[in-house]
Amino acid sequence: MGGHAIEIHDLVKRYNGTNAVDGLNLTVREGELFGLLGPNGAGKTTTIKVLCGLLEPTRGWVKVGGHSVKEEPEKVKALIGVCPQEMGVFPYLTGRENVQFFGDLYSVPKDRLRQNVNRLLDKMGLTEDADRRVKTYSGGMKRRIGLAAALVNDPRIAFLDEPTTGMDPQARRAVWEFIRELKARDTTVVLTTHYMEEAEFLCDRVAIIDHGALTALGTPEDLKREHGAANLEDVFLKLTGRGLREGI
Repeated sequence: MGGHAIEIHDLVKRYNGTNAVDGLNLTVREGELFGLLGPNGAGKTTTIKVLCGLLEPTRGWVKVGGHSVKEEPEKVKALIGVCPQEMGVFPYLTGRENVQFFGDLYSVPKDRLRQNVNRLLDKMGLTEDADRRVKTYSGGMKRRIGLAAALVNDPRIAFLDEPTTGMDPQARRAVWEFIRELKARDTTVVLTTHYMEEAEFLCDRVAIIDHGALTALGTPEDLKREHGAANLEDVFLKLTGRGLREGI
């Protein structure tokens, strides 16, 4: 792995007098598959929104791909793909049309767009359903088409905010394999998830945050060894005193 794909320095984001993110310092290496874990309200999604330029920090600074998100937002947007918790796909378009639409927004060249759309629909297991309107899809299928749309531009850095929520085990495993393929292509991936087995299976390193602050950072194996835990969920419970799935 090379340098840093993401740098977060003393990040604070305050809402109504409360710090959603509270002095966060983190770096993510180029080509790393990095897990950002925490209970509901811990600051994970707020952090990702700041990194994508959707929110301005109250204090501190962030860089993505070596560029300041505040000073060079267009350069950052050209490097990233984002799959938010609530992906804004269009229900009256087909799955294929949705992915093509987002590719056009990214100005992906036509020949490459056609190849990427077909490849992503195949990887998401949606080829047979690609020409159905998304309003007829299940919740898990909508998540998969949203993931395909988020990655249609071949981003160098991908932000995946709970990408497998609502999927059945078979679909979830297929998405895990796809995420591992992204890493094999040297894509930097930042993943938030409420599934601890997902983080253990996929992530090179994980950060656990609570109340907007960093509580642990390391490989899953190092964290389990450090805290004398059998699995990552036990580490999480020990550090935060509450379950990842609270409030879901």
